[in-house]
Amino acid sequence: MTPFLSDDFLLQTPTARQLYHEHAAPQPIIDYHCHLPPDQIAQNRQFENITQIWLYGDHYKWRAMRANGVNERFITGDASDWEKFEKWAETVPYTVRNPLYHWTHLELRRYFGITELLNKDSARRIYEQCNALLQTPEYAVQGLLRKMNVVTVCTTDDPADTLEHHQAIAAQGFETRILPTFRPDKAMTPEAPDYPAYLQRLGAAAGIDIRSYADLLAALRQRHDFFASLGGRLSDHGLEQIYAADYTEVEVAAIFDKARRDQALTQAEIEQFKSAMLVELAIMDWEKGWTQQFHLGALRNNNARALRQLGPDTGWDSIGDFSQAQALSRFLDRLDNQDKLTKTILYNLNPADNDIFATMIGNFQDGSVAGKMQFGSGWWFLDQKDGMEKQLNALSNMGLLSRFVGMLTDSRSFLSFPRHEYFRRILCNLLGRDVENGELPAEELPWLGQIVENISYGNASQYFGFNAAPAPVSSGELVAN
Repeated sequence: MTPFLSDDFLLQTPTARQLYHEHAAPQPIIDYHCHLPPDQIAQNRQFENITQIWLYGDHYKWRAMRANGVNERFITGDASDWEKFEKWAETVPYTVRNPLYHWTHLELRRYFGITELLNKDSARRIYEQCNALLQTPEYAVQGLLRKMNVVTVCTTDDPADTLEHHQAIAAQGFETRILPTFRPDKAMTPEAPDYPAYLQRLGAAAGIDIRSYADLLAALRQRHDFFASLGGRLSDHGLEQIYAADYTEVEVAAIFDKARRDQALTQAEIEQFKSAMLVELAIMDWEKGWTQQFHLGALRNNNARALRQLGPDTGWDSIGDFSQAQALSRFLDRLDNQDKLTKTILYNLNPADNDIFATMIGNFQDGSVAGKMQFGSGWWFLDQKDGMEKQLNALSNMGLLSRFVGMLTDSRSFLSFPRHEYFRRILCNLLGRDVENGELPAEELPWLGQIVENISYGNASQYFGFNAAPAPVSSGELVAN
């Protein structure tokens, strides 16, 4: 029987073990999409206890606790931090076969050296052991990033954000690069009740009185430039689906005027406005050589009562079944037809869309950049073993896995970086299995090792301009060497 979480966890063949230990494990981490709070990095926050760093804001764990019958008081309510941790510890044994079971114990091992299983009996010991370490200087958040060999983090930021914390981090000389990512979702929601208030906030940040659609675009461009001045090189959009309706500039300007005056819009007008905004923002990205990301397919805020009581991002979202292919094709083609399609990463939340996304990227590869169009890693509900394997297989079958830019955390937690290890082990196991089964040649193992290194780190470093190029494509030279 294989021990739980051994050094060869998830590595089922000798080749998989060689690929992981020799090639994947030593690679640094580029986390090019996450939701870490930059203010806490700037402050180098020292958390008081494991609950604060591990359970606050983690809706993955909150969903599991609710499913286990835990009262909301011990999840987001006024229970003490110890009581909340105790309830999580009681829940952990019931998470078997959920990725939380693996993540929980990987994080305890990698950060705190704890090999004991977390349950109601071990809860107090583990709580106190973690808390003691969290009081030491190396367990402030910057130390935690160093501990996991994280070299670059791209946070997720609204155009109206001041980015003062990114500036403070840069001034500190912290060796991990902390870069902002341009997330203009709120600027694209003219139907939102608070849209006029948002325009005021965005205008204040840009120093522009936003009274027209042209003003809006000018303000967004000014903020886009500011993000770039601080090293930003990615944008991100969290949408149910892409919008690609027909529109004219006159129509969109009129729609904006209605929204600014808080007048009701038709569904057709909303879709026209979003379609126009997506194109304008994509062109801004293209002009700077940025990468645009699209996270598509989440059905958010399903529980109206919970939304009223707790607000968004508290664990009431799920996979949606939106139609994706036609609008996505039309949007990308609209940009490509103008020769203004920048590097693009598409993430789907519905696994039924895997093959759609894997084939869609192939329609717009143009030879200008290796892997210009990317099928993004398993995201949110899909960043577990089965979801990752399906994404890797779809990409392998219909594109070039070797050019994949790899994993990200998409997390709000400073303890989430073992998810990169989890992904790398799964990747190595797939490739190792193929070698052992005779589906890939054993004599190409040096080349496969280089591919693993590239997917783990090198591809992303080159793709985003972080100054590390992956190996050349000639496997013959590698084998000969």
